[in-house]
Amino acid sequence: MNFAPVFAGQRFAVLGLGRAGLPAAWALREMGADIFVWDDSASAREAAGAEGFTITCPSEVAGRLDGLVLSPGIPHKLPKPHEQAAWAVAHGVPVFTDAELLYRAVRGSGSRAKFAGITGTNGKSTTTALLAHICAVAGVPHAAGANLGPAALSLPLLPDHGVYVLEMSSYMLERIVTLRFDAAAMLNLSPDHLDRHGDMAGYAAAKREIFARQTAGDVAVVGIDDAPSRQMAAWLRGRPARVVEISGKNFEVHGAKALPGAHNAQNAAAAAALAKALGIPDAAIAEGIKTYPGLPHRQQQVAVVQGVRFINDSKATNADAASRAMECYDRFVWIAGGVGKAGGIEELAPLFPRVAKAFLIGRDAEIFAATLARHGVAHEIVRTLDAAVTASFALARTEGVQDILFSPAAASFDQFQNFEQRGAHFAELARELA
Repeated sequence: MNFAPVFAGQRFAVLGLGRAGLPAAWALREMGADIFVWDDSASAREAAGAEGFTITCPSEVAGRLDGLVLSPGIPHKLPKPHEQAAWAVAHGVPVFTDAELLYRAVRGSGSRAKFAGITGTNGKSTTTALLAHICAVAGVPHAAGANLGPAALSLPLLPDHGVYVLEMSSYMLERIVTLRFDAAAMLNLSPDHLDRHGDMAGYAAAKREIFARQTAGDVAVVGIDDAPSRQMAAWLRGRPARVVEISGKNFEVHGAKALPGAHNAQNAAAAAALAKALGIPDAAIAEGIKTYPGLPHRQQQVAVVQGVRFINDSKATNADAASRAMECYDRFVWIAGGVGKAGGIEELAPLFPRVAKAFLIGRDAEIFAATLARHGVAHEIVRTLDAAVTASFALARTEGVQDILFSPAAASFDQFQNFEQRGAHFAELARELA
């Protein structure tokens, strides 16, 4: 199946030519739109120009624009809008995420494929990948992407009985207009990205958009293991969609080695509820959960050296995510640090007795160290991941600790391009010790 020229005669500007932007420009052009692209990087503009795209700032495009496709990482409101995004808002040009345009393209091409959306502060990538795996086990045509994996507009056109499984960040959700999810899940909610949304209320409002436009025939899945999510569940009860409340505390995960801990039980419960809403049989759901292979950088055992296990949890970019891994180990050497989020690691204090010693890296190592010192946790600032791996292995052997947990509780961009690069480097260092 091929997309119809659904955007013929329409004109879009694409700002940001990275993982989402450039595929969006290609897809929109193939669907008949006139495309103008821009990136603040001269090399990105040069590469796009070599592919035949018209390189123009949105504000300099002559005539009307039907929309600005803005890469998720570029702000159009807070903390400070990109000047071109601010121009678009001031001139009434709609600002879209590419998932919005995928929905329009699918419906415009005549497909009635269903859309399943997953969001939450933590766990959304695992839940997205797990639901896609369940679809595969059940033999359901599907495509997974958006915030996880391929950009939304690079996904193929699916038949009427197909399912799009989309991981939706808060950055994406604040830019959807017509996209309606047949089944949507909001897993959990804790402070994150507050600079982009102003405060916790703004962040929750962005997440709530995943349930916007749902009708009585749709399903809204919501976690109830934290207070902000319970508040959202109460709000949902007044909405038209059927509400399914899920908890990791009462969902049994049998034989799924890639889904340890209560947080993954919540992820599995959400995936199961979504799959059931999509009409997938219980047997396929159970088999999918059991055979799910897991994702890199999420409590991934990357090496065992002289009896010491190295656990790569680089995806833990905030304290709440780190807590979910820390709860799975009774005693461990902890490698943490980077660019801390609001609140730092104070909320992890109940888990500090499990830490044999912490080795701290990155920009906010001193801030983390101050918290650990207040709670009497042995720690050392070592700055780099290379030094942390060497020091943690030496301590683990000396103290008889079986697990080294790299769960940074911080963002990576002070020393790495992203959490994937950070996790890959940790895995490489661990394997070198072998």
